[in-house]
Amino acid sequence: LLCSTYYVNQPIPPSLQAYLTYASSVLAGAQSGMQECKHQFAWDRWNCPESTVHVAPPKRQKSATRETSFVHAISAAGVMYTLTRNCSLGDLDNCGCDNSRNGKLGGRGWLWGGCSDNVDFGERISKQYVDAVETGQDARAAVNLHNNAAGRLAVKATMKRICRCHGMSESCALQTCWMQLSDFREVGNYLKVKHDQAHKLEMDKRRVRAGNSADPRGAVADALGAISRSELIYLEDSPDYCYKNSSLGLHGTEGRECLQHGDGLSQWERRSCRRLCHECGLRVEERRTETVSSCNCKFHWCCTVKCERCTQVTVKYVCARKQGGHEHLFAENEKWLK
Repeated sequence: LLCSTYYVNQPIPPSLQAYLTYASSVLAGAQSGMQECKHQFAWDRWNCPESTVHVAPPKRQKSATRETSFVHAISAAGVMYTLTRNCSLGDLDNCGCDNSRNGKLGGRGWLWGGCSDNVDFGERISKQYVDAVETGQDARAAVNLHNNAAGRLAVKATMKRICRCHGMSESCALQTCWMQLSDFREVGNYLKVKHDQAHKLEMDKRRVRAGNSADPRGAVADALGAISRSELIYLEDSPDYCYKNSSLGLHGTEGRECLQHGDGLSQWERRSCRRLCHECGLRVEERRTETVSSCNCKFHWCCTVKCERCTQVTVKYVCARKQGGHEHLFAENEKWLK
């Protein structure tokens, strides 16, 4: 706001103009990252709640769980992905295709050519924006930076090679190939597997609590050991997402929808009622909604339209407290979690 006010009657410097141009892509990328987070965890107890994306109070910012590792990774990936895509579409100045390997032999029967997506550009700008948020020198900041980088590596790992045939009648005697971003869903699927396989760091707590602010990051570096840069890491065990905990911004699974029946459901989706309801001490409640609308409309000469009234029943299954009342158990759990 201050920038826009200051430059109302003055030309915007190129550096600031580039910053503002990139900023819109950064925001769109972060939003796409959180949308993907919600998709990946739609039927999990933790379902990427809105509190994840808002600025959290100091107490909540301290968490470095398996779930927050995914949030950092998918957000950084979303920003990098959007910047790279917008670059390829020509929406950004001073950015274009990655032609650095064009004309070189890529493999037997094919050469590098075409317009490869410029992921190096997307990675560089994403790092400047996303990593700048981590101003601390503690272990959590180091873990967050690692997970940011893992998210950006996921974008590269899921890229696909696209080739075009050349030769008489496109006989494919020779091909030119380039690298292209996969659908962002592929990045989300890749990082969801990394989330499930995330590594908890076991560190020397004396070093973490030491007065030297640089030492906690050194402790993280030592704890990483042979863990690959592409793996997600976390410091703390996750809370019990079954129950509401206002201090942590957790809503619990009461009232959540689950899936009982349907074609094409994955095994994970089919078990959602067990996971969200039964294993959290809740029951599955069937809720039916009737919607009345016009249907089977016919035109009669001349000039009226007559319709029938049709009723459509929608069935949903939600997690509800067991009959007989267990409110005291939920209250006690809320008190204990706080």
